[in-house]
Amino acid sequence: MLESPKFDSLEGRSHEDEEAIYGLNDQTVQQIREFLDDNKNDEIRQKIGALHSADIADLIEHLKPKHRSKLLDIADDLIEPEVYSDLDDTVREDLVDEMETAEIAELVNELELDDAIDVLDDLEKDEQQDVLKELPAENRMVIEEGLSYHEDTAGRLMQRDLVAVPDYWDIGQTIDYLREADGLPGDFYEIFVVDPRHHPIGTLRLDHAMRSRPNVPVSDVMHREQKLIPVSMDQEEVAYLFQQYRLASAAVVNNSGALIGMITVDDIVDVISEEAEEDILRLGGVSEDDLFGSILETTRTRFTWLLVNLFTAILASVAISLFDATMEKVIALAVLMPIVASMGGNAGTQTLTVAVRAIATRELTASNMFGILRKEAIVAFLNGCMFAVLIGLVSWAWFGDGDIGWVIALAMVVNMVVAGVAGMVIPITLERYEIDPAIASSVFVTTITDIIGFVAFLGIASMVLL
Repeated sequence: MLESPKFDSLEGRSHEDEEAIYGLNDQTVQQIREFLDDNKNDEIRQKIGALHSADIADLIEHLKPKHRSKLLDIADDLIEPEVYSDLDDTVREDLVDEMETAEIAELVNELELDDAIDVLDDLEKDEQQDVLKELPAENRMVIEEGLSYHEDTAGRLMQRDLVAVPDYWDIGQTIDYLREADGLPGDFYEIFVVDPRHHPIGTLRLDHAMRSRPNVPVSDVMHREQKLIPVSMDQEEVAYLFQQYRLASAAVVNNSGALIGMITVDDIVDVISEEAEEDILRLGGVSEDDLFGSILETTRTRFTWLLVNLFTAILASVAISLFDATMEKVIALAVLMPIVASMGGNAGTQTLTVAVRAIATRELTASNMFGILRKEAIVAFLNGCMFAVLIGLVSWAWFGDGDIGWVIALAMVVNMVVAGVAGMVIPITLERYEIDPAIASSVFVTTITDIIGFVAFLGIASMVLL
């Protein structure tokens, strides 16, 4: 009688225990640093040999540049090419810069097409050509074609290795082909069925092929409906198709509709992660290279957006200066004024974040835009009313003046509503004019909420208190 395999229970394990099982932990990183400092090469090789390629990539990112170079010298033969595809772009670029042309060519030759193109894309044009000359002719042609496609398109994501069979074959011929053919992809989930012009006309899932009898024609069991991806399609559009239709893989076609490659879900997971990270970073006015980039480059990129924010802050200060007479007479206004602007800014950021993400995932469209805008306006009004009551009572008790309580309460409602509407309208407007809402929205929303908050608060104060 067969016994079921026994698995250790994870119940009661600490976070550190889970890290030890599922990924790189701080203890391992520190231990390898000490081994590198003490020149314990055998211990380093033993540790590296036990790590997954993704964990080795994380380890390299955690190490200082001097330790990275030393690690590669000691354990280069244990570091698989896949490690370089898992590295942060900046770290990978630094490591590749230290390699000889022949070493880069060897690395590129062993990577999948999309990863090989990523490595070459980091090089200068003359360096690219030197590396390409070192590659076998067949690989060079394929990579040069991949480099010719625009960045962030399906052409850069696709793999050229795939399985395609004609529709007049039967299942037996197809399985014999899979057993005997050389150069099949390492991982694939379905077989593409093509016509005599090599145009995809359907797909045959591997489980259907294995369950069907050998004499059954491929055309009888293939799925005729499929999502074809033009080679020039933006990677965000490709990711949307995979998410929307739960695709495991999809055929990539050229301008004439011929099958030239395939994209698999593991590549799309990376795209989804990259796009989400990019949107979040752009909302904060930073770039994806901020963590591992140089001090000067990080300073430069952040300075640009901080400079823009400085000008928007000056606009807000100009708005305040219009009410200097009012502020001179009621000092409480200067104390309470930042509260209104801060609450409006936070409310606007909440709505803005939802809107940018919804636009990216196509959940916010022209058909439902007004309904969602109405909802956000109502939510902002209700939150504004609740916080108006709260801050109004606090201000009344604080300064012993009911009029000041009314002033800040009314200003709170106005600014919260404006913030909610602006957080939705601005990214929609930018998207309509083909401007990335993740880049520019936050500056506009912050400016509007600050100016409206100050003007509403001081304007109402001028009417009520003077």
